[in-house]
Amino acid sequence: MIGLTVRQMQYFDALAQTLHFGRAAKLAGVSQPALSAQIAEMEGRLNCLLFERGGKAVRMTDEALALQPRIERILADIRDVETTARRGRPTMQGRFRLGIIPTVAPYLLPHVLPELKRHYPFLQLELREAVTASLVEDAATGRLDAFIAALPLDQPAIVTEALFPDRFFLAVPAGDPAFASPPVPPESPALERLMLLEEGHCLREQALAICGNVRPVAMASYGATSLTTLLQMVAHGLGVTLVPEMATSAAGVMPDLRIVPFQEPMPQRMICMAWRRNKVRQDECVELARIIRRLDRAVLAA
Repeated sequence: MIGLTVRQMQYFDALAQTLHFGRAAKLAGVSQPALSAQIAEMEGRLNCLLFERGGKAVRMTDEALALQPRIERILADIRDVETTARRGRPTMQGRFRLGIIPTVAPYLLPHVLPELKRHYPFLQLELREAVTASLVEDAATGRLDAFIAALPLDQPAIVTEALFPDRFFLAVPAGDPAFASPPVPPESPALERLMLLEEGHCLREQALAICGNVRPVAMASYGATSLTTLLQMVAHGLGVTLVPEMATSAAGVMPDLRIVPFQEPMPQRMICMAWRRNKVRQDECVELARIIRRLDRAVLAA
């Protein structure tokens, strides 16, 4: 009998996520020697090498890659059992793994985190920022308890609850004569200078949907992985970009940048809370959604 322990599987999961012994130990809340010893013992019990060590680099072997989805499912089932056992106690305590898309995280979290700390001091929130496709996969496989993204998701394994609408504005170079008289119609030829985030970001698809009658020629020359980078490019006169309302306050203080509205009805996205369709952590997800919805739109844009 091999006899793997839950602790060993948790350490395996942490190392598989980070591919770094130091970061994995920090994620697991143990010392690096303790994690390394448990991984070595796990390899001994399985009689195979799971991680190749080469200086600071760590690579998963084929055996580890084959084992990873099974261990993830086992750990997800264990967390479900623990959550079920906590029923009847005060909600929102213990470990809660929350994902969030990059075009929401820096603008929403500064308002949400203090509220959660004030109301639920025993909540151990773990955050992961990633694009929507990665968050959907992680929630479906149990690596995340919930995530915040933009609708639509259209994933049968995922439940969604709307949080709030987030209108879109346009970030343009200050003094650009093409935007001297806003609001901007979505068919404006000036939108051919629209710059987009790289493939995988939902904001890219939303921008293309909003400006569907205009072919953005700038997208062939530029790509960025963050909205902040796009805004810097706009400030240097390289084009224009879409900016969510929750980001307008931060964008508005950047020099050489101007935020202008679209023509009514202004385009918008709907931000949602999403979680796996198993109802085990549904109460906590609904409570978190309630806290976020209580935040005033003016607060989010501040």
